[in-house]
Amino acid sequence: MKKHNILGASIKLALCTSALAISGQSFAADEEGVQSIDRIEVTGSRILREGAIAPAPVTVISGDDLINTGAVNIGEALNKLPALGNTFSLSNSGRYIGTAGLSILDLRNMGTDRTLVLVNGKRHVSSSAGSQSVDTNTIPSTWVERVEIITGGASAVYGADAVTGVVNFILKKNIEGFSASVTRGESDLSDYSNEKATFSYGTNFDNDRGNVAFSVEYSGQDTLNALDHPWTDGSYRNMRNTAQTAENKDDPAFPDYIYTPNAGYYAINNAGVFALSNGFVNSFNPDGTYRELNIGDQVDGLACANCDSFNLAQFNQIQPEFERYNINFKANYDIAENMNAYLEAKYVNSEGQSIGQPAFFFFNPNNSIKIDNPYLDSSVKDLMEQEGVSSIMVNRMMTDLGRRVEDNTRETTRFVAGLKGTVFTDWELDASVVYGQTDLERVNGANMIMANYYNALDAVDDGSGNVVCRSEEARAEGCVPVNIMGFGAPSQEAIDYINTVSVGTSKITQTVVSASLANSAIYELPAGYIGFAAGVEYRKEESETKEPDNAAGTFFNALGEDKGEFDVNEIYFEASIPLLADLPLVQDLVLDTAVRYADYSTIGNATSWKLGLDWTVNDQLRVRATQSEALRAPNIGEIFGAPSQTFYSVDDPCLADNLNDLQNSEVRRANCAALGVPADFESDYDAQTLEGLVSGNRDVKGEESTSTTIGFVYQPSFIENAVVTVDYWKIELEDAISTIGSQDILDRCVDAEGGINNQYCNLITRDSSSHEITLIQNSVLNVSGQEASGVDFELGYDFDALEGNFSTRLIGTYLIERKTFPFQDQPSDYYEYAGTTGEAKWQANLSISYKRDGFFTTFDTRYLDEVSLYTDQELADNPNPNSLMTFGTYVISDATIGYNFESGFGVKLGVDNIFNRKLPYGTLGTGSGSASYDNIGRFGYLRLSYDF
Repeated sequence: MKKHNILGASIKLALCTSALAISGQSFAADEEGVQSIDRIEVTGSRILREGAIAPAPVTVISGDDLINTGAVNIGEALNKLPALGNTFSLSNSGRYIGTAGLSILDLRNMGTDRTLVLVNGKRHVSSSAGSQSVDTNTIPSTWVERVEIITGGASAVYGADAVTGVVNFILKKNIEGFSASVTRGESDLSDYSNEKATFSYGTNFDNDRGNVAFSVEYSGQDTLNALDHPWTDGSYRNMRNTAQTAENKDDPAFPDYIYTPNAGYYAINNAGVFALSNGFVNSFNPDGTYRELNIGDQVDGLACANCDSFNLAQFNQIQPEFERYNINFKANYDIAENMNAYLEAKYVNSEGQSIGQPAFFFFNPNNSIKIDNPYLDSSVKDLMEQEGVSSIMVNRMMTDLGRRVEDNTRETTRFVAGLKGTVFTDWELDASVVYGQTDLERVNGANMIMANYYNALDAVDDGSGNVVCRSEEARAEGCVPVNIMGFGAPSQEAIDYINTVSVGTSKITQTVVSASLANSAIYELPAGYIGFAAGVEYRKEESETKEPDNAAGTFFNALGEDKGEFDVNEIYFEASIPLLADLPLVQDLVLDTAVRYADYSTIGNATSWKLGLDWTVNDQLRVRATQSEALRAPNIGEIFGAPSQTFYSVDDPCLADNLNDLQNSEVRRANCAALGVPADFESDYDAQTLEGLVSGNRDVKGEESTSTTIGFVYQPSFIENAVVTVDYWKIELEDAISTIGSQDILDRCVDAEGGINNQYCNLITRDSSSHEITLIQNSVLNVSGQEASGVDFELGYDFDALEGNFSTRLIGTYLIERKTFPFQDQPSDYYEYAGTTGEAKWQANLSISYKRDGFFTTFDTRYLDEVSLYTDQELADNPNPNSLMTFGTYVISDATIGYNFESGFGVKLGVDNIFNRKLPYGTLGTGSGSASYDNIGRFGYLRLSYDF
C-alpha cells in the first residue's frame, strides 16, 4: 500500500511541543528533487496545504494526550481545555430528562448546537433527539490520531452550524498490528471507581494495497451519591440575614442571605411533616408514633439551621452510573494507483443512569390522612382530636417508595463509504455516503400512579380488623392500602401497586451524500499557485420521540412527542490566492476565501462566507486573520419540539422581600405593579418548584453570526523547538436562537425599562387572585443577540536534558466579554457573563512531560480564575445578595509515570487531582458551569498495555 508521511516537519514540531495553533512555513523540495512535498488537509480548509499552513487558528491535541487521564471517555479530557465549556460532561449530564450519560462538546460555551463535531472531516449522527449534538462516547479513543479544533471561518467550509467552530476527530488511516489495554481507577475519598479496556487489530493485505482493522472498547464507572463523599454530604441553605436593617441593607458586610451549613427545610422530610396549632413541626417516628421537630432558634420561613432539618443532598448524584461498548470496523483499498476506496462501520451501546428525587408532596391538600385511617397511631389521633381536626395534610418525600431512576440506553450505528484519490491528473477527489442512526430507550422507574396512590392513602378498617382501601371500586381493581406515617412504613405490596415503569423511545437518523474536488496548484501567479476546492453536499436529518402511554396521570412529567425532519442541499467553493512573495517583510501573503450556499427545507436559503489573510513575515513570524459570516438554521427540536411539562426552582422577583433587597428597585416595582402584583405581596409558594412548559417554535428564524480572528505565530530562531501563538477572536450573534433560563425569564420581564410589553412577560402566567405564578412557558426564541471575545495564547518548548527529552506546553484563554442581549428593541441593554461561573476570565493548562528510552512521566496543571456568582448588572441592582459571592481561584494537578518495555508491554500509573484540591465552597460540581471543578477528589489509576 502506498504510504504517506501525513505530517510535514512543521506539524511534527506542533505535535512535539503540543503547540495548539502552529503553522510552520512551507517546505520547498531540494533543487535535485530528492524529496517531494507532502500535502495534508488541515481542519478549516479543504485545500491540501504544504506542511501545516492553517488558514485559521487550529488547536491540535494528540490522541495520546486524550487518554492521558483517569476519565472514562475523551470528552472529559477535551472539556478541560480553556476553549470548551462543561455544558454536558458525565458529572452534570443527568440534569435533564433523557440526557444521562451524554458527553457533548460546547466550544466557547455558547451552546452545543453551535459546535460542529466531525470525524475525519465528515458529519456524525447526533445522540440527542432533536439536535445535531454528537456524543463523544461514540468516538473510538484507541484510533484517534489527533483532534483539531478551529474557531473562526468554519461555517463556510463545513456548514453554518459551525458557528463557534469545529472539533474534528482525525482517526488513524492504516492500523497495523495488535494493541490492547486495561485500565482500573479508584477514588481516594469514596467508593467511586471506573474501568476501561481496549482492543485493536489491523493488517495490510494484497501487497499493502489495502488495510483492514477492527477495534472494541469498553468503559464504565460507578455512581456516586453526594452523601457518600465528604465534600458534598453537608446540608446548606441560604438563610435570611437577621442582622440586616434598613440602614445597612446595601452594605456588603451585611448580605441579604447567609449561606449556612447544617441548614435546610424542616417542613418536609422522609417520615412526613404535618401542621397543628404549633405549625409544621410535627412528624412521625419510624413506628408511626408522634414526634415533634426541634427547629431551634435559627428559623427562616420553612427552613432552619442547627435543627431537625432535612438534607436534600441525599438526592444529589454527583457522578452517574455509566457503561459503554464501542465496536468499530474500517477498511480501505487502493482500487487504482491514485484512488482509494474506504469503508467504516461502527456500533456503540452506552447506558447512563440518573437517580433523582422520589415523588414528593409539599403543601398538596390531596396528600391528607383522615382521622379514621387505621394506620394512625393513637398518639397522633389524640392530638388531632384535641385540636378538633378531621385530617392532616402531610408534606413528605416518598423516598421509601423508591427514588425515581432513569436508565438511558443509546445504540448508535454509522456507516461511511467513499472514494478518495486523484482524478484529472492533479485534482483531489473525496466522495462519500454517510448514514447514521441513534436509538434511545429511556426507562423511568418508581413512577407514581397518582390515582392508585390516592386510593391507597385513603385507608379504612373493613370492620373485621383488616385495613383496606376505602373505595370499593379501587379494591375491586386490586388496591393495596399504604401507610406513609414514618419512614419505611409502606409495604412492598403497596409500593408495587402505586409505582409503575414508563418507557419512552427516540430515533435519530442522518444521511449525508457529498463530493468535493480540490487542487492546490490550479494556476500559477507570480507569488505562487492558486489553490481551489469546490463541493456539493446533500444532508437529511430526522428525529422522532415517542412517549409512554402509561405516563399520563403519573408523577412523571407530561412530555410532548417530538417529530420533525429537514433536508438541505449545499454547494461551496474555496480558494487560496497568493498575493505577494519574496519581498522585504513579506515572505508570503495569501488570501483565503470561501463561500457556502445552502437551501434548507425549513428556512430556505442561507449563505456563509469567509475571508482570510495569511502573512508570513519571515521564517520566524507569521500573522493571520479571518472574517466570516453565517446563517445557522434552527435544528429539529428548536422548530418542532412539542410542549413538555417541567418544573422550575425560582424566586418570584415581585415578592416584597426580594424587592426590598434591591438597591435600585424602581423599574422592577413599577413593572410588578403593572402586572397587578401588590407592593406588599408576600408568600412562600416559590419554596416549591413551579410548573413550566418547554417547547420549540415553528416561527423561529435562523440566527446570523459574525466571526473575527487575528493573531500570530512566532517561532524564534534563537530558541530551537520553541513556539508562541496568540490569537484574538470575537463571535457575534444576531437573532440568537435560544431558550432562556426560568429565573432569567422572570427577572427580564420585570427589569425591562420599556415596561411589561416584552417577550418575557408573555411567557409568564399569574393567578389574578393570589398573584402567584402558575406557569412559566419556555419556548425557543430569537433573542436579540450574544457576543463573546477573547484571546487564546500558547507557548510550547521542547528541549533535551537529563539524558531524555522534555516537552512543555502552556495553553490559555483570556475571556474579554461574554454578553447576552435580551431585548430586540433595546440592543444597548445586556448582561455580561465574563467572569461568572463557567465563564472564568483566565483559564490555562500547563503540561510538562519527560521521556527517556521507555520511561515517561507527565505533570499537568489546570488553572481557573476566581468567578463571581452574580453578573455586574445583578450587583448594580443589589450589591450584597449573599455571603457566598464567588468561587475562588482553582488550581488542580494530574500526574503520570510509566514505562514501555521493548517486548511491547507497557505500564502506567496515574493520579488525577494529586493534591486533592477540594471543590469550591458552595458547589457540588454538577452544574453547567460548576462541572469545571472536580467532584471526585484524588483518583489513582493503573493502565496495562501490550502492543505488537
